[in-house]
Amino acid sequence: MSINLIVSQGRVGDKTQQTIKGALLTAKALEKKYGVKARSIGKFYTPENDDWSVSLPQARETLNELKQAVESSIQKQGLTLLASNTCSASLASLPVVAKHHPDALLLWIDAHGDFNTPETSSTGYLGGMVLSAVCGVWDSGHGSGVRSEQVVLVGAHDIDYKERELLRQSGVRIIPPKEVNSEAVLEAVGNSKIWIHIDWDVMDPGCIPADYQVSGGLLLEQIQEVFSALPKNQILGIELAEFHVPTDEKSTTKAISNILDIIAPILE
Repeated sequence: MSINLIVSQGRVGDKTQQTIKGALLTAKALEKKYGVKARSIGKFYTPENDDWSVSLPQARETLNELKQAVESSIQKQGLTLLASNTCSASLASLPVVAKHHPDALLLWIDAHGDFNTPETSSTGYLGGMVLSAVCGVWDSGHGSGVRSEQVVLVGAHDIDYKERELLRQSGVRIIPPKEVNSEAVLEAVGNSKIWIHIDWDVMDPGCIPADYQVSGGLLLEQIQEVFSALPKNQILGIELAEFHVPTDEKSTTKAISNILDIIAPILE
Protein backbone atom coordinates (compact mmCIF):
# COMPACT_ATOMS: atom_id res chain seq x y z
CA MET A 1 0.00 0.00 0.00
CA SER A 2 1.38 3.42 -0.95
CA ILE A 3 0.93 6.16 1.64
CA ASN A 4 0.63 9.85 0.80
CA LEU A 5 1.51 11.63 4.04
CA ILE A 6 0.51 15.25 4.60
CA VAL A 7 1.17 17.27 7.75
CA SER A 8 -0.72 20.46 8.61
CA GLN A 9 1.58 23.03 10.20
CA GLY A 10 -0.48 26.18 9.68
CA ARG A 11 -2.76 27.57 12.34
CA VAL A 12 -6.42 26.62 11.79
CA GLY A 13 -7.97 27.88 15.00
CA ASP A 14 -5.30 26.38 17.28
CA LYS A 15 -5.42 27.65 20.84
CA THR A 16 -2.03 26.21 21.79
CA GLN A 17 1.27 25.54 20.08
CA GLN A 18 1.18 21.94 21.33
CA THR A 19 -1.26 20.67 18.67
CA ILE A 20 0.88 22.05 15.84
CA LYS A 21 3.86 20.32 17.42
CA GLY A 22 1.74 17.18 17.86
CA ALA A 23 0.99 16.97 14.15
CA LEU A 24 4.69 17.35 13.35
CA LEU A 25 5.81 14.66 15.81
CA THR A 26 3.10 12.32 14.53
CA ALA A 27 4.28 12.85 10.95
CA LYS A 28 7.92 12.29 11.89
CA ALA A 29 7.03 9.02 13.64
CA LEU A 30 5.08 7.87 10.57
CA GLU A 31 7.95 8.83 8.27
CA LYS A 32 10.35 6.76 10.32
CA LYS A 33 8.12 3.70 10.66
CA TYR A 34 6.79 3.52 7.11
CA GLY A 35 9.62 5.02 5.10
CA VAL A 36 7.55 7.83 3.62
CA LYS A 37 8.12 11.56 3.31
CA ALA A 38 5.55 14.03 4.60
CA ARG A 39 4.39 17.03 2.61
CA SER A 40 4.27 19.95 5.05
CA ILE A 41 1.47 22.47 4.56
CA GLY A 42 0.51 25.72 6.22
CA LYS A 43 1.37 29.20 7.34
CA PHE A 44 2.29 29.66 10.98
CA TYR A 45 0.48 32.14 13.19
CA THR A 46 0.73 32.37 16.95
CA PRO A 47 -2.06 30.33 18.57
CA GLU A 48 -4.80 32.46 20.14
CA ASN A 49 -8.03 32.03 22.06
CA ASP A 50 -10.06 33.73 19.36
CA ASP A 51 -13.42 33.43 17.63
CA TRP A 52 -14.10 31.59 14.37
CA SER A 53 -14.71 34.90 12.62
CA VAL A 54 -11.03 35.72 13.22
CA SER A 55 -9.39 32.30 12.94
CA LEU A 56 -11.20 31.21 9.76
CA PRO A 57 -10.05 34.11 7.54
CA GLN A 58 -6.55 33.79 8.99
CA ALA A 59 -6.44 30.13 7.98
CA ARG A 60 -7.50 30.69 4.36
CA GLU A 61 -4.03 30.22 2.88
CA THR A 62 -3.38 27.07 4.88
CA LEU A 63 -6.78 25.60 4.04
CA ASN A 64 -6.36 26.32 0.33
CA GLU A 65 -2.96 24.62 0.33
CA LEU A 66 -4.37 21.64 2.20
CA LYS A 67 -7.13 21.32 -0.41
CA GLN A 68 -4.52 21.16 -3.13
CA ALA A 69 -2.45 18.60 -1.23
CA VAL A 70 -5.43 16.31 -0.62
CA GLU A 71 -6.56 16.71 -4.23
CA SER A 72 -3.10 15.67 -5.41
CA SER A 73 -3.03 12.71 -3.03
CA ILE A 74 -6.43 11.40 -4.15
CA GLN A 75 -5.43 11.70 -7.80
CA LYS A 76 -2.26 9.70 -7.11
CA GLN A 77 -4.41 7.07 -5.44
CA GLY A 78 -2.91 5.14 -2.56
CA LEU A 79 -3.89 6.01 1.00
CA THR A 80 -4.13 9.66 2.06
CA LEU A 81 -2.78 10.11 5.59
CA LEU A 82 -3.19 13.56 7.13
CA ALA A 83 -1.53 14.48 10.43
CA SER A 84 -3.41 17.63 11.38
CA ASN A 85 -3.12 20.03 14.26
CA THR A 86 -6.86 20.65 14.59
CA CYS A 87 -10.14 19.19 13.34
CA SER A 88 -10.62 22.51 11.55
CA ALA A 89 -8.17 21.35 8.88
CA SER A 90 -10.95 19.05 7.68
CA LEU A 91 -12.73 22.12 6.29
CA ALA A 92 -10.21 21.72 3.46
CA SER A 93 -9.95 17.95 3.08
CA LEU A 94 -13.52 16.70 3.28
CA PRO A 95 -15.07 18.73 0.45
CA VAL A 96 -12.33 17.34 -1.81
CA VAL A 97 -13.12 13.79 -0.68
CA ALA A 98 -16.83 14.40 -1.33
CA LYS A 99 -16.07 15.66 -4.84
CA HIS A 100 -14.10 12.56 -5.81
CA HIS A 101 -16.01 10.00 -3.72
CA PRO A 102 -19.57 11.30 -3.15
CA ASP A 103 -20.76 7.96 -1.78
CA ALA A 104 -17.91 7.48 0.70
CA LEU A 105 -18.81 6.98 4.34
CA LEU A 106 -17.21 9.36 6.84
CA LEU A 107 -16.26 7.82 10.17
CA TRP A 108 -15.90 10.88 12.42
CA ILE A 109 -14.26 9.44 15.54
CA ASP A 110 -14.47 12.21 18.10
CA ALA A 111 -15.71 12.86 21.63
CA HIS A 112 -17.67 15.81 20.25
CA GLY A 113 -20.19 16.29 17.48
CA ASP A 114 -18.41 19.28 15.90
CA PHE A 115 -21.84 20.09 14.47
CA ASN A 116 -22.40 23.51 15.98
CA THR A 117 -22.78 26.56 13.75
CA PRO A 118 -21.83 30.21 14.24
CA GLU A 119 -25.40 30.69 15.48
CA THR A 120 -25.52 27.79 17.96
CA SER A 121 -21.95 27.75 19.30
CA SER A 122 -21.52 29.10 22.82
CA THR A 123 -17.74 29.42 22.43
CA GLY A 124 -17.24 30.47 18.81
CA TYR A 125 -14.52 27.83 18.46
CA LEU A 126 -13.96 26.92 14.81
CA GLY A 127 -13.17 23.28 15.59
CA GLY A 128 -16.65 22.78 17.00
CA MET A 129 -18.35 23.64 13.68
CA VAL A 130 -16.29 21.70 11.15
CA LEU A 131 -18.60 18.78 10.46
CA SER A 132 -21.69 20.95 10.05
CA ALA A 133 -19.81 23.13 7.56
CA VAL A 134 -18.70 20.28 5.32
CA CYS A 135 -22.27 18.95 5.44
CA GLY A 136 -23.51 22.32 4.18
CA VAL A 137 -25.35 23.47 7.30
CA TRP A 138 -23.38 26.74 7.16
CA ASP A 139 -20.95 28.21 4.66
CA SER A 140 -17.29 28.23 5.69
CA GLY A 141 -16.20 29.50 2.30
CA HIS A 142 -14.28 26.26 1.67
CA GLY A 143 -16.99 24.07 0.23
CA SER A 144 -19.15 21.24 1.48
CA GLY A 145 -20.59 18.24 -0.38
CA VAL A 146 -20.53 15.66 2.44
CA ARG A 147 -23.96 14.08 2.77
CA SER A 148 -24.95 14.01 6.43
CA GLU A 149 -26.57 10.58 6.09
CA GLN A 150 -23.14 9.28 5.10
CA VAL A 151 -21.60 10.44 8.40
CA VAL A 152 -21.19 8.19 11.44
CA LEU A 153 -20.08 9.75 14.71
CA VAL A 154 -18.05 7.12 16.55
CA GLY A 155 -17.47 7.56 20.28
CA ALA A 156 -19.23 10.93 20.54
CA HIS A 157 -20.46 11.64 24.06
CA ASP A 158 -20.01 15.36 24.74
CA ILE A 159 -22.64 17.01 22.53
CA ASP A 160 -24.38 20.34 23.11
CA TYR A 161 -28.19 20.41 23.25
CA LYS A 162 -28.70 22.51 20.08
CA GLU A 163 -25.96 20.59 18.35
CA ARG A 164 -27.66 17.27 19.13
CA GLU A 165 -30.87 18.55 17.58
CA LEU A 166 -29.01 19.58 14.42
CA LEU A 167 -27.43 16.13 14.26
CA ARG A 168 -30.85 14.50 14.61
CA GLN A 169 -32.41 16.69 11.93
CA SER A 170 -29.49 16.02 9.57
CA GLY A 171 -29.65 12.24 9.97
CA VAL A 172 -26.11 11.80 11.30
CA ARG A 173 -25.71 8.43 12.99
CA ILE A 174 -24.08 8.24 16.43
CA ILE A 175 -22.38 5.23 18.02
CA PRO A 176 -21.72 6.15 21.68
CA PRO A 177 -18.57 4.84 23.40
CA LYS A 178 -20.19 1.87 25.15
CA GLU A 179 -21.55 0.61 21.82
CA VAL A 180 -18.34 1.01 19.83
CA ASN A 181 -17.12 -2.35 18.60
CA SER A 182 -16.20 -3.93 15.29
CA GLU A 183 -19.68 -5.33 14.67
CA ALA A 184 -21.42 -1.98 15.12
CA VAL A 185 -18.96 -0.09 12.92
CA LEU A 186 -18.89 -2.74 10.18
CA GLU A 187 -22.68 -2.72 10.08
CA ALA A 188 -22.63 1.05 9.58
CA VAL A 189 -19.89 0.86 6.94
CA GLY A 190 -21.30 -1.92 4.77
CA ASN A 191 -19.61 -1.99 1.38
CA SER A 192 -18.94 1.76 1.23
CA LYS A 193 -15.58 3.36 0.69
CA ILE A 194 -14.42 4.93 3.97
CA TRP A 195 -12.74 8.14 5.02
CA ILE A 196 -11.64 8.16 8.68
CA HIS A 197 -11.19 11.19 10.89
CA ILE A 198 -9.99 10.67 14.46
CA ASP A 199 -9.65 13.36 17.09
CA TRP A 200 -7.61 11.94 19.95
CA ASP A 201 -9.99 13.47 22.51
CA VAL A 202 -12.25 10.50 21.72
CA MET A 203 -9.92 8.35 23.80
CA ASP A 204 -10.36 8.02 27.52
CA PRO A 205 -8.03 10.52 29.25
CA GLY A 206 -4.56 9.11 29.87
CA CYS A 207 -4.15 7.41 26.49
CA ILE A 208 -3.32 10.22 24.08
CA PRO A 209 -3.36 13.86 25.27
CA ALA A 210 -5.71 16.21 23.42
CA ASP A 211 -7.06 19.70 24.04
CA TYR A 212 -10.65 18.88 24.95
CA GLN A 213 -10.68 15.47 26.59
CA VAL A 214 -13.69 14.33 28.59
CA SER A 215 -14.11 11.20 30.68
CA GLY A 216 -15.95 8.20 29.32
CA GLY A 217 -14.05 7.92 26.06
CA LEU A 218 -12.87 4.96 24.04
CA LEU A 219 -10.29 2.51 25.32
CA LEU A 220 -7.18 1.59 23.36
CA GLU A 221 -8.45 -1.95 22.80
CA GLN A 222 -11.79 -0.73 21.43
CA ILE A 223 -10.37 1.40 18.67
CA GLN A 224 -7.72 -1.21 17.81
CA GLU A 225 -10.46 -3.81 17.42
CA VAL A 226 -12.42 -1.54 15.09
CA PHE A 227 -9.42 -0.63 12.95
CA SER A 228 -8.36 -4.29 12.73
CA ALA A 229 -11.80 -5.22 11.40
CA LEU A 230 -12.17 -2.51 8.75
CA PRO A 231 -11.55 -3.80 5.20
CA LYS A 232 -8.37 -2.13 3.98
CA ASN A 233 -9.55 -2.04 0.38
CA GLN A 234 -12.44 0.24 1.40
CA ILE A 235 -10.31 2.84 3.21
CA LEU A 236 -9.49 5.98 1.20
CA GLY A 237 -7.83 8.11 3.84
CA ILE A 238 -7.21 8.80 7.50
CA GLU A 239 -6.95 12.08 9.40
CA LEU A 240 -5.20 12.12 12.79
CA ALA A 241 -6.05 15.30 14.69
CA GLU A 242 -5.54 17.18 17.94
CA PHE A 243 -2.55 15.43 19.55
CA HIS A 244 -1.53 17.86 22.28
CA VAL A 245 2.14 17.17 23.05
CA PRO A 246 2.75 16.70 26.79
CA THR A 247 5.43 18.65 28.60
CA ASP A 248 7.55 15.61 29.49
CA GLU A 249 9.39 13.33 27.10
CA LYS A 250 8.23 10.06 28.66
CA SER A 251 4.53 10.89 28.21
CA THR A 252 5.17 12.12 24.67
CA THR A 253 6.95 8.90 23.72
CA LYS A 254 4.12 6.81 25.18
CA ALA A 255 1.45 8.82 23.36
CA ILE A 256 3.19 8.53 19.98
CA SER A 257 3.63 4.81 20.54
CA ASN A 258 -0.11 4.51 21.23
CA ILE A 259 -0.94 6.46 18.06
CA LEU A 260 1.24 4.15 15.96
CA ASP A 261 -0.23 1.05 17.60
CA ILE A 262 -3.81 2.22 17.01
CA ILE A 263 -3.41 2.88 13.29
CA ALA A 264 -1.03 0.00 12.56
CA PRO A 265 -3.84 -2.43 11.55
CA ILE A 266 -4.77 -0.07 8.72
CA LEU A 267 -1.29 0.78 7.49
CA GLU A 268 0.37 -2.63 7.67
